[in-house]
Amino acid sequence: MPSRIVIVIVGAGFAGYRTARALSRTLPRDRADIVLLNPTDYFLYLPLLPQVATGILEPRRVTVSLAHTLPRVRLVLGEAAGVDLEARRVAYTDPEGRHAELAYDRLVLAVGSVNKLLPVPGVAEYAHGFRGLPEALYLRDHITRQTELAAAETDAGECASRCTFVVVGAGYTGTEVAAQGKLFTDALHAQTARPGPAGRSAWRSGGTRPRWLLLDIAPRVLPELDRRLSATADRVLRSRGVEVRTGTSVREATEDGVWLDDGEFVPTRTLVWCVGVRPDPLVGGVGLPVERGRLLVTPQLNVPGHPEVFACGDAAAVPDLTRPVSKADGHGADGEREFELTPMTAQHASRQGDAAARNLAASLGHGEARPYKHHDLGFAVDLGGLKAAANPLGVPLSGPLADAVTRGYHLAAMPGNRVRVAADWLLDAVLPRQAVQLGLVRSWSVPLDTASPELARVAGAPAKEGPHRATE
Repeated sequence: MPSRIVIVIVGAGFAGYRTARALSRTLPRDRADIVLLNPTDYFLYLPLLPQVATGILEPRRVTVSLAHTLPRVRLVLGEAAGVDLEARRVAYTDPEGRHAELAYDRLVLAVGSVNKLLPVPGVAEYAHGFRGLPEALYLRDHITRQTELAAAETDAGECASRCTFVVVGAGYTGTEVAAQGKLFTDALHAQTARPGPAGRSAWRSGGTRPRWLLLDIAPRVLPELDRRLSATADRVLRSRGVEVRTGTSVREATEDGVWLDDGEFVPTRTLVWCVGVRPDPLVGGVGLPVERGRLLVTPQLNVPGHPEVFACGDAAAVPDLTRPVSKADGHGADGEREFELTPMTAQHASRQGDAAARNLAASLGHGEARPYKHHDLGFAVDLGGLKAAANPLGVPLSGPLADAVTRGYHLAAMPGNRVRVAADWLLDAVLPRQAVQLGLVRSWSVPLDTASPELARVAGAPAKEGPHRATE
């Protein structure tokens, strides 16, 4: 009787989760032990994270239990610390700080991505990213707190600073955070700006309203998408009062505000950093070739020279077989052909997970290996309310129809919690949102410069607040 194969999957994002699910359905129960190493016991549905930050969805709605939905997969809680390719072992640290190792016969690296940092003074100290559930919970509390503090502020300048919110990066995440954040703060303003004693509050005097700025160095919002989607999103943002500033970014961040590269100073207590993502630093330490921080793989998602190792998702440099590029155009010599890399999107990561599982199973004699190839099916951007921008199968949509398509897509793509998410959407449509801050996530526990945005820093409070807002 052949021995059981040990398959270790590192990461339970879109790519890792789909790999584990597909393998558990493909391989016979007595053929392999499938081990999933992940810092949390849930899969996070990232596209709906802005709705958590703005009070539409409760946090557990966007988390799917790994143990419940992957019953044939053994979950190991921990952060991967390194990979020994020769010994075929993965080192990790568990939630209690203990170090251990996992031996493997097959390895799938699907560690995903983290916040992208730029060398802008003050950003690492005063900005917060948006890649994990702790950051979304922090932002939800922070927005509520700043609104409530502004409502009690008698100084007009201080009030304006607290209710000014700056988002850097007009890609998917930044656009959705700004669009839905503006609706959220307008609702909070309506709840807190009720008539009160004359002269007691600049907020209640009617002279100050929530202000949102969306900045990007690109010439338009959603620069990576079709221009029609970009124009729709831009129109919705501006109609809500969001100040969209393209060709503009942050020169420096301070405790009291941000300096823009055009010389303007914007007083604010909120800087949300959504300039993009970078591959998880783990892949850079494996000792294998990388391109732009992503681990080089073949179209079959194999790591060259290591047939037992596969990589997929944001941390893998996967050739996009649908986008050939001529080397004569600056990519090589002699007019040969090569391919662009697949974009770092959930759409590609999910399908790469399925492909990695299929090809890994083929390496064990189950099925046939095939190269990864996927044509984009379109994109959807949820702008809050009944507004969205979508182009399913290349058909541009906007307004309520796009919103219905977008929400339908999310429900179909989620591996669980569909009824609960739909119920929260229904309740949000008929009931006012609860404007409360729980104070469970503090600013120092969600630093921008972290390799683990899915985990809040909880190992005791720091000795001092440091440069982060003392009010948080």
